[in-house]
Amino acid sequence: MPNDITPDLALQVQAMKVLAALPRPVMELAETFVAAGEEIALVGGPVRDAFLGTDPKDIDLTTSATPERTEAILKDWGATTWDMGREFGTIGGARGGLDVEITTYRTDEYEVGSRKPVVAFGDSLDGDLSRRDFTVNAMAVRLPGLELVDPHGGLADLAAGLLRTPVTAEQSFDDDPLRIMRAARFASQLGFAVEQDVREAMERMAGRLEIVSAERVRAEIERLLVGGHPRAGLELMVETGVADVVLPELAVLRETVDEHGRHKDVYQHTLTVLDQAIDLETGPDGPVPGPDLTLRLAAVMHDVGKPATRRFEPDGGVSFHHHELVGAKMTAKRMRALKFDKQAIKDVSRLVELHLRFHGYGGGAWTDSAVRRYVTDAGPLLERLHRLTRADSTTRNRRKAARLSAAYDDLERRIAELAEQEELDAIRPDLDGGRIMELLGIRPGPLVGRAYQHLLSLRMDNGPMEPEQAEAALLEWWAQQPESAQAE
Repeated sequence: MPNDITPDLALQVQAMKVLAALPRPVMELAETFVAAGEEIALVGGPVRDAFLGTDPKDIDLTTSATPERTEAILKDWGATTWDMGREFGTIGGARGGLDVEITTYRTDEYEVGSRKPVVAFGDSLDGDLSRRDFTVNAMAVRLPGLELVDPHGGLADLAAGLLRTPVTAEQSFDDDPLRIMRAARFASQLGFAVEQDVREAMERMAGRLEIVSAERVRAEIERLLVGGHPRAGLELMVETGVADVVLPELAVLRETVDEHGRHKDVYQHTLTVLDQAIDLETGPDGPVPGPDLTLRLAAVMHDVGKPATRRFEPDGGVSFHHHELVGAKMTAKRMRALKFDKQAIKDVSRLVELHLRFHGYGGGAWTDSAVRRYVTDAGPLLERLHRLTRADSTTRNRRKAARLSAAYDDLERRIAELAEQEELDAIRPDLDGGRIMELLGIRPGPLVGRAYQHLLSLRMDNGPMEPEQAEAALLEWWAQQPESAQAE
């Protein structure tokens, strides 16, 4: 930039371009509020994003009007309204495909022992901004005149890449402990440094997160992981003790550091695996479009079973036998505690369980049957498993790294070849349940399932069979079952 343009001014020029392009109905709405004697301003994230040159994804507005008056003005504007949080002062409205959320100036704080903030409506825009989490989110633009309101120096902090609170960090976090998590989330999303006052307050007050609902904590973890710099956010959580409260399985990995150098630093390895997994995500048309929360969370959790399984062997080595199985259970337990949905828990824990399956392939000893089982066990997670397994190679030994990469290249080639021949992504026994019951003269029940699994095992071992071969194999198996004699 030219020498006479300061970073602040450059951001303002950038913001004015974005704000000047706000939809005309937003300005009409603002004019309706002003005509009714009320103030209204664009606030928070949309303002921050405008200064960063990004079009606002949401239209978040704040006003002097009470919720009831806001609702009436929205209707005058011609909007369909809905009550999305009247007790928090928020009313929603939509007109012509444009959705807005408007919140009355407010203050809020937590009562001791409560999980929900107590809301009180405020009487000024400056007062409303003072209760917000960070100065970069405590800026507003009055509408319709596009006047910047920045009482806490948020623009300067935005230019400096710094996260700072409008009031003392301790007061801010005491008002809403979830802001402790937001500090880590914004470190990831924005790539900003965190002021020392904020970091120290995070350390002192991490325990306050215990009063925040698991759902709200989970939402912040999700946003952190899909941000542009998730490693920075996780490191901040671990270094301040926040991870001890909300993600202790990650924090405890630091305790596996071996001062004798008998194995690698599992904590730093995990962060590197996360970075490498992110690098392997694809564009929107690829098999794993980034940011992929499932892959990233699996990368974070893939070695959490190591502390519980570490053993120092007589030969001086270190082992972590079955850490993938232990880690999968630990992952599922933590995700349940954080109220992740059932499918997410199933997918992430399955990736953790399978992340070592590839090892042992390097010798080229895998049969076609083993390849089929690898694909079938991974199911729809196969492309993510490919990336997690490749990312898990963090060795500095170039020859070893090249050998592992070549081995996985070969495995993927064999998967592709078998898939072309056999439709690997839809492996089924060569006979369905109806034909099994017809051939064996049995009714629906567990016996049909046993027969089905036998045929599936044969399919894995031998590949596709002709119907006549499958029927002969089924009858041969049936002849060896005690139930066959009872059926005669």
